[in-house]
Amino acid sequence: MATFTIRGKNMEVTPALRDYVEKRVGKVMKYFDNVGEITVLLTVEKGRHIVEVNVPIDSGVLLRGEEATMDMYTSIDLVVEKLERQIHKHKTKLQRRFRDGGFKAEMIAENERPLPKADQAEEYTVVKTKHFTVKPMDIQEAIMQMNMVNHDFFVFRDSATEEVSVVYRRDDGNYGLIQPNEK
Repeated sequence: MATFTIRGKNMEVTPALRDYVEKRVGKVMKYFDNVGEITVLLTVEKGRHIVEVNVPIDSGVLLRGEEATMDMYTSIDLVVEKLERQIHKHKTKLQRRFRDGGFKAEMIAENERPLPKADQAEEYTVVKTKHFTVKPMDIQEAIMQMNMVNHDFFVFRDSATEEVSVVYRRDDGNYGLIQPNEK
């Protein structure tokens, strides 16, 4: 049984809400043998009820979903549907990734409604490749460079750590940083 970390931001997580999250989000565990610690962040912001879920799978696969509505329970239901759509959409790729076991493809019923044509792509198509020099710089300079080229992300070598990192513009207008994890 997977463990849950459920946090509330600008709200209290009641026992009833905690039980609902564990019951609904726990549904994704039926597709995999080994699920890591599931993290759920429940946020109330300007009347919107936002649910963010991260489900790490043993093989390095990470399921992530986020939904926002005017009702927390509706947001939870929608994020679970989103996670299940991801699993169904990538069923074949997951079967290949877990060829030694761990993915329970049989849990996806064959008689479910078919995915829309756009969701049926079996292989990803790379339509353009760019090459560039990854220069050492600090995070502030990387954000400035990203803004100067009017992109939503920017790859750079962090001058403090010497690691390749990515800064990106978040939907809320702030910035995020992606750094490699030593494992």
